[in-house]
Amino acid sequence: MTAETMRIQRALARAGVASRRGAEELVAAGRVTINGEVARTGQSVDPAHDVILVDGKPVAAPREQHVWIVLNKPAGVLTSRPDGTGRRTVFDLVRDIPGLTYVGRLDYMTEGVLLLTTDGDAAHALTHPSRQVERRYIATVRGDAEGAALQAERGVTLEDGVVRPKDVTVRNLRRGVWELALTIREGKTHEVRRLCEALGLEVLGLLRTRFGPVELGDLPGGGTRPVLSRERRAIDAIVASGRAERGEGSGRAERGEGSGRAERGEGGGRAEPGEGPPVTGRSGGHPPAGRSRPRPRS
Repeated sequence: MTAETMRIQRALARAGVASRRGAEELVAAGRVTINGEVARTGQSVDPAHDVILVDGKPVAAPREQHVWIVLNKPAGVLTSRPDGTGRRTVFDLVRDIPGLTYVGRLDYMTEGVLLLTTDGDAAHALTHPSRQVERRYIATVRGDAEGAALQAERGVTLEDGVVRPKDVTVRNLRRGVWELALTIREGKTHEVRRLCEALGLEVLGLLRTRFGPVELGDLPGGGTRPVLSRERRAIDAIVASGRAERGEGSGRAERGEGSGRAERGEGGGRAEPGEGPPVTGRSGGHPPAGRSRPRPRS
């Protein structure tokens, strides 16, 4: 492929039509045409010159300047497009922008920082397991949080792999109720809630305070703000590192998944080195000032 061409699924993701996986599904379903011909998965395309249609509607060439929005998602809001049930979605909280997609899903009852962008390539890079992008959460829990923190540091085996937080801190709020703050990089589906369940904790509330370089700060619930320049530079560095590893245009990352992967789990579940065997689970903004428990080094 030349500098002007790319695989069709990447072109659709860059135009904000869908995630990489979603674009592959559109192509496989025969819903995409290139210059009047039904597209094939992996087919090369030049978005600036080829006529690309999805369901008969033209796909605009990728934007030169992409939109980036930080949303403080409230509880009780879906991270998805409207599903016909009448429930509110994150797209009800932002202005209508063609091609806007979310980066890493938050559960229906989870609050906190959620990125939205028209840059499908960057969304793909930020949620790809190989990038190991950190997410910081604060969970309000009931149970033995101190004991759970010690177990979490050793690693906990869920149905889809081992979860070992990068760091864990606990702070007592009142009798039997604790604030558990942890940083993870796996990005599995419902990861923090399943981790807490495996550790015998009841989750009363869950807040994501950081996604990669983007901090929640004092953004109010349901509020939005633009991505800051320093945050954007950090995001660009993550995207560029992925391109450098695979070589631009090589297509290796085309088999990965973009922003839509978060709905099925973003991470690969590979454990990091550390002391002690992982605990087997039963089920497969600002960080709090608390007791820090640094993970033992191997």
